Parts: sequence; structure tokens; C-alpha cells
Amino acid sequence: MKILVAVSKAPDTTAKITFKDNNTAFNEDGVQWIVNPYDEWYALVRAIELKEAAPDTIIHLVSVDDSGADVILRKALALGGDEAIRVNIKPTDSFSVASQLAAVAREGAYDLILTGKETIDFNDGAVPGMLAELLDIPCIPVATKLTVENGKAVVVKEIEGGEQTEEVAFPVLISCAKGMAKQRMAGIRNVIAARSKTIKVVEPVAVDRLTEAVSFELPAAKTGVKMIEAGQEAELARLLHEEAKVF
Repeated sequence: MKILVAVSKAPDTTAKITFKDNNTAFNEDGVQWIVNPYDEWYALVRAIELKEAAPDTIIHLVSVDDSGADVILRKALALGGDEAIRVNIKPTDSFSVASQLAAVAREGAYDLILTGKETIDFNDGAVPGMLAELLDIPCIPVATKLTVENGKAVVVKEIEGGEQTEEVAFPVLISCAKGMAKQRMAGIRNVIAARSKTIKVVEPVAVDRLTEAVSFELPAAKTGVKMIEAGQEAELARLLHEEAKVF
């Protein structure tokens, strides 16, 4: 089985977020980058677990980004990826990313494509569905369990009030959420070995840009907390209505 795992870089959650160019672009200066946790902890680790159960499995990693993504690709290689591919273009929107991933996926003819359910910086979860549509393959989003049985993928996802199990033939794309796998760390030998592995850089395909970020802004600063004495329900209601404006 051939597995393609899409990974992306994301700012560390402790990074200070600022913008530049009149608030039209994210300021990357001084930002510490990490592998997007949903890609790493759930999609990639589950792929590695599948390979441990079936050693002839091949895991390829792919990222759409400039050379700044090489560091997170090497971390993913250290965890257990066999080869890494980087599409040499700065990501701009979900459709362009999905289109670049689709070009790589078509060439590799993968049985299984795994992604995180979303990235922690944009949180839109749009890429997996777009990618599956471009490839004309089934997509099971926000899955929490995945096994391979009788040559098919058996996938569990949470629904309101319970779980839903689906069985689907390959090829298929699955976006992975919490519960898919347990976080693991790369061994020091694998980290050292990953430094010498080649990251295949490919040029992007031509894609129309459908959306564009006009401006960014930080959320409003939090205000102080007002303590209301017990028995002052009328004052609490007034503050919620006039100041907090919640009703």
C-alpha cells in the first residue's frame, strides 16, 4: 500500500502574532514553526502504525510551501516517513494548496491519502474535501479511527450521540482528528538519519487564485472582570445588556 501524508507548518502556539505591509500579510519574523499537530500526531502517526502492521507499506510526505517547510518535513521523516516532497510555492488559499497536492497525488497513484482535519492557524478544514474532489475519490472527514480490513479502509468518525463506521475501497482520502493515533517522539538515530534524506522539490502547477486575504487584525484586547455581589441580579442583567451586549 502507498500512503501519502500531507503535512504543513504552523506557528508554535506560543508565538507572538503580528502583521506587516499595512496588515495585509502575516509577519513570520522570529516565529517558531512546528508540524501542524493534526498532521503529525494523527495522520502521520497512524500511517506509521499501518506500516508497522504491514512493513511493505510506503509512506510519502508532501508539503506545499517554500524552503521554510524543510525543517518540518525532516521532523516528519524522522518520525517514520520514507520520502518527502515539497511543492515549491508559498501557500495562498485552500484551493491552490489542494490543487498542488492533487498534482502530486495523481503522479504517485496512492492508495490512501491522510491529512489532519485542519491546520491550527487557519482552522478551516477546507483542503481535504477540495483535494478529494479534485482527485474524484471518496473523502471521509474528521475520522477518529482507521483500520485496513480485507483490502478496504474501515473508518470511524464521531457523530452527534455516537459513532459512525464506514467501509470504503481504496483509493480514499481521510482527514484525521483526535483519537486516530497517540503522539510519539522520533528517536535520536532517526533524527540524525533524517538530516541526510533528500527532500524532492517540485515546481507548482498553474492554478487560478480564487481568494485573496485583504487584511488581518488581532482580536480586541480583553477587558477587566467585574465582580457582582450575590443578590444583584438586576445589576448583572443591566451590565450584560448595556456593556457586554449579549442580549
